[in-house]
Amino acid sequence: MTQSKKELVLAAMDNKPVDRVPVGFWFHFLGDEIHSDSFQHPELIEQLYAGQTKYIETAKPDFVKIMTDGFFPYENRTAFNLKSAADFKRIQPLADDDPWFTTQIAYAKRLTSKYGNDVAMFYNLFCAGTTVKFMLPDITQGDAWLSRLIQEDADAVRQGLDVISGDLAKLARRIITEGGVTGIYFSLQNLLGEGITKDVYDQVLAPGEKQILAAANSASDYNILHICGWSGHRNDLTWYADYDVKTINWAAVVEGVPLEEGRKIFGGRAALGGFGNLETEVLYNGTKEEVQAETKRILDHAGRQGVILGADCTVPRDTDWQRFEWVREAAK
Repeated sequence: MTQSKKELVLAAMDNKPVDRVPVGFWFHFLGDEIHSDSFQHPELIEQLYAGQTKYIETAKPDFVKIMTDGFFPYENRTAFNLKSAADFKRIQPLADDDPWFTTQIAYAKRLTSKYGNDVAMFYNLFCAGTTVKFMLPDITQGDAWLSRLIQEDADAVRQGLDVISGDLAKLARRIITEGGVTGIYFSLQNLLGEGITKDVYDQVLAPGEKQILAAANSASDYNILHICGWSGHRNDLTWYADYDVKTINWAAVVEGVPLEEGRKIFGGRAALGGFGNLETEVLYNGTKEEVQAETKRILDHAGRQGVILGADCTVPRDTDWQRFEWVREAAK
């Protein structure tokens, strides 16, 4: 009996044999995914929903990463205008019925009620560190800003990040149990700044990140960790070797760590990725023959079990969707 798309993806995540290697790519639907605020401008939710549904119905991906453009803001007034480490001490958790929870759960449920029986759907969530960086006017200053505050008072920053992580953990569990998603796609990255060692990261950021994954794992066995290499951000993948998650997506091209090498770091767990996501990469600008040759090269090295083909991160918005089908054809 031929495996359905959903069965293909879950089998790959379980490191089981598959009829064919599943494939999935994703991209942003709003013009400014970081600073758009769908909580204040609900019309943006309709734009996002329209873009997501058009992609699902036209490109027919093997799985869906539910994009959350417009939901990046952490709508918690006690977390606004963080200027000093001491400011993190005033952050308080949101109420269970806060729109930050209910609006996202409702959005996820609209999608899963329509497509969730046929394809695995993973809801995009960011860690607390990335969340507070998104709240800055200039995210390019985020690493330096957060690193400076941790140097100023690590305990105070952790106190605030733990509160945010608690809300994110609650959302992770509820987005699965109430929103109907298969699992979460959890995005994080090394904090690159003065004085930030693995020990500091483990003290300040890792506990909250592991709390979020634990909450997701309590509701679903199928969650994805994304170690974000967007815009060339380089990560030490070993920092996440002990994170409890079934499948890992890292920037194989940016990090120079192909799927077969990265899987060794993560104990042979399933891997998602393989392709670069920039306009200079073959997925975006190669011919059909080049894209399919790269597909086969990746699989020749990585194998066909415990592998889901995708990209380092979001691909350019204007990528021709036919290219995703070229990859799927070559992966059969």
